[in-house]
Amino acid sequence: MGNSNQKITTFLMFDGQAEEAMNFYTSLFEESEIISIMRYGANQAGKEGTVLRAEFSLKGQVFMCIDSNIKHEFTFTPAISLYVTCDTEEEIDEVFGKLSQGGEVLMPLAAYPFSEKFGWVADKYGVSWQVTLAKN
Repeated sequence: MGNSNQKITTFLMFDGQAEEAMNFYTSLFEESEIISIMRYGANQAGKEGTVLRAEFSLKGQVFMCIDSNIKHEFTFTPAISLYVTCDTEEEIDEVFGKLSQGGEVLMPLAAYPFSEKFGWVADKYGVSWQVTLAKN
């Protein structure tokens, strides 16, 4: 399902939650799937069973992710976010609602001068999402 011509891929680094996050994200959007998962094995650098490297797609856009085997002093930041254009009111309400659960709303779902309906949220994993309603 992924786009084999894609030359630049968004890469997400998690701290033990990569597979959980992929399952969550692919459940939010139709035409989405986990493409591949390589896991750390016994006696490897990362915790056995966590994600060494994985690829998943959301609506045909391919993403990569890992569970870092190193504890870093940084995590995700809203300075970079995933921007989603939703086709219907129902879709934007559902996506924003699910992404907000356990996360932090950065801008509530509302009308803004630049969008009829828009919201910005950092999900429970710290990944930042901007969702907007497609213009009619």
